[in-house]
Amino acid sequence: MTPKAPPSPPTALSSQDDAWSGQSRASAVAELLAPVVLGLCGLITVLTTLGILLVLTVQTVEFFLKAKIGVGDFLLGAVLKPDALPPKFGILPLVWGTFLIAFGSSCIALPIGLMSAIYLSEYAPRVVRSVLKPTLELLAGVPTIVYGYLALLLVTPVLKAILEPLGVRVDQFNALSACVVVGVMIVPLVSSLSEDVLSAVPSGLREAAYGLGATKFEVSTRIVLPAGLSGVVASFILAISRAVGETMAVVLAAGMIPQITLNPLTSVETMTTYIVQVISGEAAYGSAKYLSLFAVGLALFGITMTLNVISSLVLRRYREVYQ
Repeated sequence: MTPKAPPSPPTALSSQDDAWSGQSRASAVAELLAPVVLGLCGLITVLTTLGILLVLTVQTVEFFLKAKIGVGDFLLGAVLKPDALPPKFGILPLVWGTFLIAFGSSCIALPIGLMSAIYLSEYAPRVVRSVLKPTLELLAGVPTIVYGYLALLLVTPVLKAILEPLGVRVDQFNALSACVVVGVMIVPLVSSLSEDVLSAVPSGLREAAYGLGATKFEVSTRIVLPAGLSGVVASFILAISRAVGETMAVVLAAGMIPQITLNPLTSVETMTTYIVQVISGEAAYGSAKYLSLFAVGLALFGITMTLNVISSLVLRRYREVYQ
């Protein structure tokens, strides 16, 4: 009887096949798990937004039932005195103060941010740009309460030193100081986003304009800026939304006097400031004053959500044109 030959040792080819088989199984598992994990991450963001909206809505309904006022009186009422008898919950002064500071800070930040973006994308040498852009973006990392201290200890004293000798009264807490510091705070948002948009404009447009004899300024303002206008407008809207939702800098700079005024040198109160005031005060849990902060928060949520939706629509338009 002929003895059987011993099994041959595994060759390098079979080891390579096993490795490829293991990699294939790992890739198949990854392909199966990736949609589930990514879908859960997306679902978490949606559920978080819905949860915030649900909590605010429930508490707001409870506020209207307890305060016994209508939505119109709440949104359009010009008197906010939650401690009065009977209490007054008109938030129009808060809305006015919020948009006053958002408008004033936008008048400061949007031109400076846009001009900075044009310089960085069209004029700045590469070495200067590599230093200037990160330095400018450092402003976005400064805590907002530091901007409040800046307004209180630097901006307001400077305004007093300039205007009070002219007979113009400047309150210690005033809207103009808040506009200045919030404007400085949102400059990096405008400049960074706008610079990215302008840099993404195809270089062929610039070369064609230069070929026709256009100057750099003409190319920047008549070719590049109109081509990236949708993205620039989207950055403006996002910056305004950021200014609307600012809290600590406005609390320290603008004060807490709810009033409708056109004088930026007096104190005003914003929606976020009112929320901070109620939370840090002595409002009883479950009282109408306590619940009013949820109603104000829902109104603020609606404003910022509207601005973000508008920004998303503008960005979608931008992607469709320059995809």
